[in-house]
Amino acid sequence: MVERGDAAPLLRWAEGPAVSPPRAPVPQAGGRGWGGGGGGWAAAEPPRRREPEELRQPGRLELGDVEEDQVVAVFVVTFDPRSGNMVEWCLPQDIDLEGVEFKSMASGSHKIQSDFIHQLETPGHYSHLAAFYEDKKGVLHAGPGRGGSLPPVYWLPSIHRYMYPEMKITHPAGCMSQFIKFFGEQILILWKFALLRKRILIFSPPPVGVVCYRVYCCCCLANVSLPGIGGTVPESKPFFYVNVADIETLEVEVSYVACTTEKIFEEKRELYDVYVDNQNVKTHHDHLQPLLKINSADREKYRRLNEQRQMLLYSQEVEEDYNPCEEDLFVLFFLEQNNRIFQTLLEVSASQDKTLTAEHARGMGLDPQGDRSFLMDLLEAYGIDVMLVIDNPCCP
Repeated sequence: MVERGDAAPLLRWAEGPAVSPPRAPVPQAGGRGWGGGGGGWAAAEPPRRREPEELRQPGRLELGDVEEDQVVAVFVVTFDPRSGNMVEWCLPQDIDLEGVEFKSMASGSHKIQSDFIHQLETPGHYSHLAAFYEDKKGVLHAGPGRGGSLPPVYWLPSIHRYMYPEMKITHPAGCMSQFIKFFGEQILILWKFALLRKRILIFSPPPVGVVCYRVYCCCCLANVSLPGIGGTVPESKPFFYVNVADIETLEVEVSYVACTTEKIFEEKRELYDVYVDNQNVKTHHDHLQPLLKINSADREKYRRLNEQRQMLLYSQEVEEDYNPCEEDLFVLFFLEQNNRIFQTLLEVSASQDKTLTAEHARGMGLDPQGDRSFLMDLLEAYGIDVMLVIDNPCCP
């Protein structure tokens, strides 16, 4: 039985290892939007890291030379009934923040009382935010031909390189548990679409905090650690919030997981493959329709996942010195499942007859009949050269 509620309370903040990605701005109480740590900021990339050439915007300055954990700007976005979203306050004052007001505040968030709260809790009082900027500020070096004003901030919604466990991300304790409870067995449907690198768009009215965590959890479903896997498929980019200002960006993306508060996106089918509205997962592509059906192997995987979670909870109660993380269990469960699938496929592709049988499918934890379409799409997406000999069942 799928639970209908998903409060996902912000219990505490936790971080994984490694580098800090650019943080997507998020909404805040009282009609003001503050990114990341209470204000909005353009977070710096690690030293010597560069975005691919095709993602660079002409005239925009890279942040690759700014030290990790430094910021180049902080800002506060507010909603005015007549003017709409607008930048109310920023440091430095001459930074170019064109368009950031639309990325910082989700549509409809001015009607809610609270969402993310991380640093700044008193609208109109920004001394703490200014002190934070002074402590963390990085310096962008002006490029050739630039004048005295500060260059525009380099905005990219993509943080696709920063995946668990490499991604340093703040999330509430229990977000994985909430994700499992909310979607139930349907997480296996999302798992298949994520592994196939489909464009997954999650709709929800504000607040967006809980939905952003669903984007994060959904991205964790598709991790693979085997060498040589994934080189032929695009990386799935997590967009923690998109709106109509991002339509041109999404038009050229081939794989992503995103959330939005804009209902109009449901009508723009060319922008997504899978649309998630509350607990309703659907696709308008006929060839993907079979993947929406839960089969016996999916139910078995879901049973094992819940069984492992119960064992984890029990171990936390009886073993005081041992405190494993539920997030780690969740990620490792799907990592091992994915590795098992691709290890089998690689072994079959290296054999003489290259024949994938029903026995192989069962060994991978898949349903030979129910997952036949999924397997065919997987082989095509990853360019694995095997011959699928599982018979298609006759129509009743």
